[in-house]
Amino acid sequence: MPDTPPQELPVAWHPDPESIAQLNLSRFMRKHGIASLDDLQRKSVADIEWFWDAVLKDLGIRFRKPYSSVVEVGDNPAFAEWCVGGRMNIVDSLLDRWVEDERSSDTTAIIWEGEAGQTRSLTYRELNEEVSKCANALRALGAQRGEAIGLYMPMSIEIVVAFLATVKLGCVVLPLFSGYGPEAVATRLADADAKILFAANGFLRRGKPVNMKQVADVALDGTNVRTVVVVSHIELDVPLKTGRDVRWEDVVPRASAEAATVDTAADDVLMIIYTSGTTGRPKGAVHTHCGFPVKAAQDMFHAMDVRPGDVMYWMSDMGWMMGPWLVFGTLAIGATMVVYDGAPDYPSAGRTWESCEKHGVTHLGLSPVLVRALKQHGPEPVHGADLSSLRAVCSTGSPWDPESWLWLFENVLGRSKPILNYSGGTEISGGILCGNFFRPLKPCSFSGPVPGMDVDVVDESGASVRGLVGELIIRQPWIGMTRGFWNDEQRYLDSYWRKLPGVWLHGDFALVDDDTLWYVLGRSDDTIKVAGKRLGPAEVEAVANAVEGVAESAAIGVPDEMKGEALVVYCVPQATPEDAEHIRSTVSDRVADALGKPLRPREVFFTASLPKTRNAKIMRRLIRAVHLREDLGNVTALERESSLDDIRSAY
Repeated sequence: MPDTPPQELPVAWHPDPESIAQLNLSRFMRKHGIASLDDLQRKSVADIEWFWDAVLKDLGIRFRKPYSSVVEVGDNPAFAEWCVGGRMNIVDSLLDRWVEDERSSDTTAIIWEGEAGQTRSLTYRELNEEVSKCANALRALGAQRGEAIGLYMPMSIEIVVAFLATVKLGCVVLPLFSGYGPEAVATRLADADAKILFAANGFLRRGKPVNMKQVADVALDGTNVRTVVVVSHIELDVPLKTGRDVRWEDVVPRASAEAATVDTAADDVLMIIYTSGTTGRPKGAVHTHCGFPVKAAQDMFHAMDVRPGDVMYWMSDMGWMMGPWLVFGTLAIGATMVVYDGAPDYPSAGRTWESCEKHGVTHLGLSPVLVRALKQHGPEPVHGADLSSLRAVCSTGSPWDPESWLWLFENVLGRSKPILNYSGGTEISGGILCGNFFRPLKPCSFSGPVPGMDVDVVDESGASVRGLVGELIIRQPWIGMTRGFWNDEQRYLDSYWRKLPGVWLHGDFALVDDDTLWYVLGRSDDTIKVAGKRLGPAEVEAVANAVEGVAESAAIGVPDEMKGEALVVYCVPQATPEDAEHIRSTVSDRVADALGKPLRPREVFFTASLPKTRNAKIMRRLIRAVHLREDLGNVTALERESSLDDIRSAY
């Protein structure tokens, strides 16, 4: 089985026919007289105006003034207009409507857990009060509608409160990765012209303090930030700059717990969230009140079947899109979010599973990279926790390998509950593809497109293909699509709309198998083409990761005079390999057997680590650049620069 491509594996999970009738999406289909999921998918893309209007109503999104039309595409789908003429501030739908009812008002909105084991929670009523206090404090500090406000904090109650207060005031949220260095923070603050920054004094990782305020102080030179609100997240003394810095505890708790929500147009800018390009300045994806939050909630509600009162724990950071996605989606549904500030395997390998038991988590979101790390500890830490509350595990961030998928399915879900694979991006506001509770699943597969997403897989000429690897595209606009890149319209068009005119080319390789299950095989800019055969690196890595002694791997293509490109694989061993040559030859043989002899790796290297982003995506571009001794380009998204030294010293 390890050498078998995922699409050739047997079905591992079958849905429960009796439970299907109770799903949110089943209720939606019954309401609209739609007989099957396939019929819904066809109707959702045949009439996008009907569909997104129905979604807004199904989610109960509040409008102060109704829209005249839900979408106007015009001549250019890249700049479709949404909820035309409508006025709404999404905070009305996230907080106000729940606090009007005593039952929902007392529902837990957020649970925070710190690395040291402390917890804190707020009901919807309490969260609304804290957000109002923060909004009033921001008003007193001179926050103006339309200004960007930066958030440079770990996952905490305070970052969620500041996030929502910014939206409540009609300001623009600028979330920043808590692990960024001064240059990355400065670039984003300057590009968005932020005027206020929330910054934590620091956070703990594996028991050791990390000073965030020190990074912020260096970053702020040369920006237009006039006020820094300093949050004392841990016990760490940090200096305050007179005239610029104020303490959270001196301004927020003392403010009034009642605050008016600013009236905004439905498609006013809500958030700028940056993704890193390979060269040049980061790309600031622009999102609006009726865009990102609606798409996030729809994905949770329809695809993942999150219901009011459910508990979702998605391991993330507010600087990665899954942080805002978690906040918007859970609060729009009336569910509970869990935010964790710490290492997922500290102080023990069972930390993640213990947290699920403690908080009654129904939906756990993680990455395949984390699963590969946790499974090295064996199943015992999993079996030590009661995971009966889980309805599903959701995953995103990188492609799966079958062995890790099956390990999670067997040990965490008891082979009875699904892994909802989820793939999309920051510019999407959520998912293009997702697992669901309707269709059987093979290891590593997606059930199909999220309803409303007009998705296809095409060859180099743009023709639709099945059973072959091709480019993942979206043929029509959707409500969550980015409204462009901040101050960089041309780059937005070049990135997604120019290569195949009139359609969104996402930049991922995908495949649809004979059972109409979908697979994402990695970024198409990571494409490896050996002797005319094109493949995604995930196909190679799935085979390599199944070899005993290999913890994880990365595959790259390098120039070759005969084949055009040759395959090179970097492997992280589970321990210092005494039989390195045996593992090396086994990886090479397995890849050749599984994918074809022409794809036998030219070289297999061992490295102590792989370069990754802070949200655990392997940066194959940097591995290739180091291997070929080329310029590294933009490295601000890199989690640890020392990982590049590990590639340089690979053996």
